[in-house]
Amino acid sequence: MLAGESGGESSPFPEGHDHELRYAPVMPLHEWDNFYVIVGSSAAALTGLQFVVVVLGAEVEAVRDAEAVDAFGTPTIVHFCVVLTIAALISVPGQTPYTLGSLLTLLGAGGIAYSTLTARRAKRQSNYQPVFEDWLWHAGFPFLAYAILFATGASTFRSPGAALYVVAAVAIALLFIGIHNAWDSVVYIATRQHDP
Repeated sequence: MLAGESGGESSPFPEGHDHELRYAPVMPLHEWDNFYVIVGSSAAALTGLQFVVVVLGAEVEAVRDAEAVDAFGTPTIVHFCVVLTIAALISVPGQTPYTLGSLLTLLGAGGIAYSTLTARRAKRQSNYQPVFEDWLWHAGFPFLAYAILFATGASTFRSPGAALYVVAAVAIALLFIGIHNAWDSVVYIATRQHDP
């Protein structure tokens, strides 16, 4: 069944909207089920592990500055949650290129804004002096991933098949960014634990 053909019910699209969008076919997302089960489950598990890292950091007093946690700890959780959100969006039955593209565009725009805020917080905090690698992994790569997600979401209705591959790449990239940043947090906490 095509989006907008609901047996007499009104269309979810505004009157006079583009005919292609009103009758966009439902996307064949079932082919992505296993991929997003794996990626989404990984993101959820890693989110829980990041909570453990934060608790361990508090116990050894490795992190004394809430602004440092906002700049380096919280964004990792956000990246994992965005991956989980992407997996959930792909799993929603009846997605059309228009609905999925709109949601991904909003998610990408939110990620761009959050990455910009994270960079400002990293610059403002005083507990840790970031080096180039920190700027790259905590600000640069996430901003790029969210910008790609935004652009892909905006073009999903034109080329839905290709968009799904780009979105999958963005989800994997955010997962690896989160893993890298979580590992940095663990190493930082471990080295502070042994400081006198």
